[in-house]
Amino acid sequence: MATQTQLTWYGHSAFKLVTPKGNVVFIDPWLKNPKLKDGEELLKKIDRADVICLTHGHFDHVGDSVEIAKRTKAKLCCTFDCAIAVRNALDFPGGDDDSGYVSHIGGTVAMFDGEMTARFVPAWHGAAVMPDNSKPPVYGGTPTGVVLSIKGGPTIYHTGDTDLFSDMALVPLERPIDYMCVCMGDFYTMGPMRAARAIELVKPRFVIPIHYGTFPALTGTPEALASEMKKRGVTAELRVPKIGETISIS
Repeated sequence: MATQTQLTWYGHSAFKLVTPKGNVVFIDPWLKNPKLKDGEELLKKIDRADVICLTHGHFDHVGDSVEIAKRTKAKLCCTFDCAIAVRNALDFPGGDDDSGYVSHIGGTVAMFDGEMTARFVPAWHGAAVMPDNSKPPVYGGTPTGVVLSIKGGPTIYHTGDTDLFSDMALVPLERPIDYMCVCMGDFYTMGPMRAARAIELVKPRFVIPIHYGTFPALTGTPEALASEMKKRGVTAELRVPKIGETISIS
């Protein structure tokens, strides 16, 4: 059993979070992304997932969640519209009788007997779910970020995919953000300059850059983000884990 919250980054926007009591949460689990070279082997070895948390329905965020859920019976945690889309279009297991963690923007979901809460917050992006190349996209609802708070431990804000927007300043009002996993690759999301402005609004203690380098179009780099943060006097500490690395957070 972990004594601290453990966070593993699998590249792109994919994480595994293990709570101090050993509960396992996958966030946007695209393990077969181009940067995780042993992703298929890691996927086959997953034998526990309690919750799969999705910020939106794009393929690079839904990722391998259906396979993980079918093997582990993990519960789905996302917005109502996203849940309908991934269940109908992608055959994500479960239904209305398995929707205790399906909520909407602003609502708070408690899980693991109160050890962790999840709260979805807005994001400026798209959310179409693609069944396959032969079928039209399915409406996936409003894209989101998600705030995960560990009782007596850290609060983590995963931005999902988004641009900078002023209401990011409202995210930490209820509870300060310890770790901000911020998209900053540019092209499909905000790049380093606008990500630095987002960090300035949220005021986290630590920053983990995500959604960069996976495709050639995602040209933003952690070095560029660090430079932009320095220009603005942002004091948050930048932590750049290696792909597949697990860090302890408190």
